[in-house]
Amino acid sequence: MNRIVFLIKEALVSLRRNFLIVAGAILAVFISLWLAFGALVVNEILRVNTLAWQEGVHVIAFLWDEGENGVPADAHQTLRNQVDGWDEVESSFYVGKAEAWIEYQEIFAGQEELLDIDPTILPASIRIELEDIALHESVKFRLQQQTQVVRQVTTAADSIEQLQNLSEVLNVLGIGLASVLGLAAIVLIANTIRLAIYARRDEVSIMKLVGASNWYIRVPFYLEGMIEGLVGAALAVFAVWIASNYMAGAVEGFALFRLDVGQEFFIQWGLIFLVFGAFAGVVGSHLGLSRYLRDADGTGPDVPTGF
Repeated sequence: MNRIVFLIKEALVSLRRNFLIVAGAILAVFISLWLAFGALVVNEILRVNTLAWQEGVHVIAFLWDEGENGVPADAHQTLRNQVDGWDEVESSFYVGKAEAWIEYQEIFAGQEELLDIDPTILPASIRIELEDIALHESVKFRLQQQTQVVRQVTTAADSIEQLQNLSEVLNVLGIGLASVLGLAAIVLIANTIRLAIYARRDEVSIMKLVGASNWYIRVPFYLEGMIEGLVGAALAVFAVWIASNYMAGAVEGFALFRLDVGQEFFIQWGLIFLVFGAFAGVVGSHLGLSRYLRDADGTGPDVPTGF
């Protein structure tokens, strides 16, 4: 037990003695993991919005007025009954001309120049939610064949597909960025440990002379690297969490796009990044120590003068 306490104290003493070097390593880990975690959060925001936009109205069929231009009096209800029977359709609802005018007023509230129109020019419509957004082309084609009743067909599928494609690209980039920056964090910690060894080279040499094992020498440096990686990762997760909450609050009430990310996401991925930061610190320490200890044991190349 005393030995464990001694090794922990050695690690803490080394951190205090080499404060500037340690601060540089923590900053390097922070920047690397902050960028990687930020990219992950952006990808999650796009995923959440893609799912949200996939729920609801996917296709809108604007209709000619009943009783005009040869349109039968019950044409709207007949078409809706047909639409509800299609396998691709999850549900549909009808928006009459009066409801369309109310909706128009809500959308353009406060813009008097846009509200100064004849309400009767707004068409009735059938709003359709699909079983699968990928089926929108089939439904759109069927509706376009109903030329006597259907004036125009619009769909949000193209925008949703573009958002999906962007999300997939960012997902790949996020994974690549996290891998590259994680490797960079390991290299930076390894260099930091090398500098720490150089600052304590005489002390380490004495420990070797009195018979200290390599593991006994390694443990304080492993702890040092783990603390550096853990602190840098914690700062990165905290900074991204603060930024995400601030941005979500800034656009609160803006219904078209959400910037909030669930706390479960932050807890899950935050823990993963903390573990990765600690792991990167240990691996970096191992890389930084390996060559020196090999040289000290006489199993590696000659140590450069002054190292």
